[in-house]
Amino acid sequence: MLPTKKLLPSINLLLNQARHASTKPKTGIIMLNMGGPQKVDQVHDYLLRIMTDRDMIQFPMMQDHLGPWIAKRRTPEVMKKYEEIGGGSPIYKWTQTQGELLCKQLDAQCPESAPHKHYVGFRYVEPFTEDAMQEMERDGVKRAVIFSQYPQFSCATSGSSFNAIYKFYKKRDLPKDLKLSVIDRWATHPLLVKTFADLIRKELDKLPADLKQDAIILFSAHSLPLKAVNRGDSYPSEVGATVNLVMHELGYCNPYQLVWQSKVGPLPWLGPFTDDAIKGYVKQGKKTFLLVPIAFVNEHIETLHEMDIEYCKELGEELGVKDIYRVPAPNDHPLFIDALTDLVKQHLTSGVGVGNKFLNRCPHCVNANCLASKKWYSEVCLNSIKAI
Repeated sequence: MLPTKKLLPSINLLLNQARHASTKPKTGIIMLNMGGPQKVDQVHDYLLRIMTDRDMIQFPMMQDHLGPWIAKRRTPEVMKKYEEIGGGSPIYKWTQTQGELLCKQLDAQCPESAPHKHYVGFRYVEPFTEDAMQEMERDGVKRAVIFSQYPQFSCATSGSSFNAIYKFYKKRDLPKDLKLSVIDRWATHPLLVKTFADLIRKELDKLPADLKQDAIILFSAHSLPLKAVNRGDSYPSEVGATVNLVMHELGYCNPYQLVWQSKVGPLPWLGPFTDDAIKGYVKQGKKTFLLVPIAFVNEHIETLHEMDIEYCKELGEELGVKDIYRVPAPNDHPLFIDALTDLVKQHLTSGVGVGNKFLNRCPHCVNANCLASKKWYSEVCLNSIKAI
């Protein structure tokens, strides 16, 4: 017997509710990153947020005045760079792609925690970290993994994003039925290592035999002020660990060097700097270089402009060296998506809410936010996981 017309709306409503319930996310993956302006008119506010973030940068005095002044002063130059790479950063596009592929694989491999949904949480541009947490709450997620997209942990990058979540919940209650846990670093994950090794092999194989043999592999990562290194920031050692494992995977096939880029301001930063290293090797008679963005998981201003334009093109022309090449960032490489999937999959079954290394402050930490933040994570994450 067919349903009457009066019953049809009720049946449709029930079907819609059932459909919504079946797709409602059970597990949320919050993907933390710095972010980048998608349009040039967002550059000033992006820089302003960076320059006034005391977790990222600590001026010796008057940060509330110096930060805005530096942001305003640098805006025209940085806008020009974004215009030269197409008018904005592709980091949001790549993070969305990575998140979608990650959750698709998690749904297939981890049906007990499915459906999974990713949330993009950028520190200095929309969608902000706070926006990701609010969206996740609205979705009614019961289990959330805060997943840093910086493989190597630094207090200035990963730490700032984690502190932002603490500050967000400092002003509001954490939902009682929400279970939080943290993936804070993954510099030595085997599939991350294999991803970089595969990308490097493919670029080396494009070179003629004589160039391939002589090419110096320059692993380039964002530098750090020496005062941060001396406080005990683990970032340099974690980047070095990734480099060593990648070269081991490659059988130490070529000469290589870890170098550092993106220095800002007059204070001493960790070196050698990427451009200075290239100049130094050219003086030694070296002519072929392969740049590897070892601390970046997707394309953005520091790969597309600093590496591709400033180093490979402009510096190459200045030095009369035409063989400076660059390995792509992991982006949507299948091995990299497998790495993300394995990290979350293993984490969900580990029963570990937050790692001891994350909870341990640097020996010379001067950031009061870190003290309060780590205390909050130790209470919330450990209790959450134990309560599952």
